[in-house]
Amino acid sequence: MAYFSSRDIAAIALCSSLWAVLNWLVAPIFWELTHLPILCDMVGVSLFIIMLWWIRKPGATFFMGMIATLLNFILRPGATHFLGFTVASMVFDASTWLLGYSKRLGLGLLSVVGLVAISFLSTLVAGFIIGNLFMNPMFLSKMFGGILVFAAIHGAGGIIGGILGIVIVKCLEARKIVPM
Repeated sequence: MAYFSSRDIAAIALCSSLWAVLNWLVAPIFWELTHLPILCDMVGVSLFIIMLWWIRKPGATFFMGMIATLLNFILRPGATHFLGFTVASMVFDASTWLLGYSKRLGLGLLSVVGLVAISFLSTLVAGFIIGNLFMNPMFLSKMFGGILVFAAIHGAGGIIGGILGIVIVKCLEARKIVPM
């Protein structure tokens, strides 16, 4: 029997394509308006949490990040910075698997704090990768004061996205929508 069912694959494809399309259409507009690198973090992490709640299998969020990266390269071939989010999906997936969130996702206070912390950590890693490998150091110094502030802003986007993802999951559960 296959590890991911056809429903799991459909959910991964749905969340991946949503992230890629929002990154393609909305993220550049948001960046030009604010020069804040938080929108992709917010969308990605909220979808990570929805994916974790929906499938509850290790590897789902990582595959979502991989497919979103491939779709991102198709839609925006020059957006190599998205590789930072691929690593963030790996960090998020490994962290949730190690802490046991994949099997039990009761969103009590400890779980909420843990998921927000994992969201912060994964997007912080993405910020460091993007800042070090894909951004102009002079731009980072001028706009953000350096790589640490840039990565911290990514982390803040992860916190906002983590809270947003938890709120979405709680709203789905309140409406009696449960994953299969």
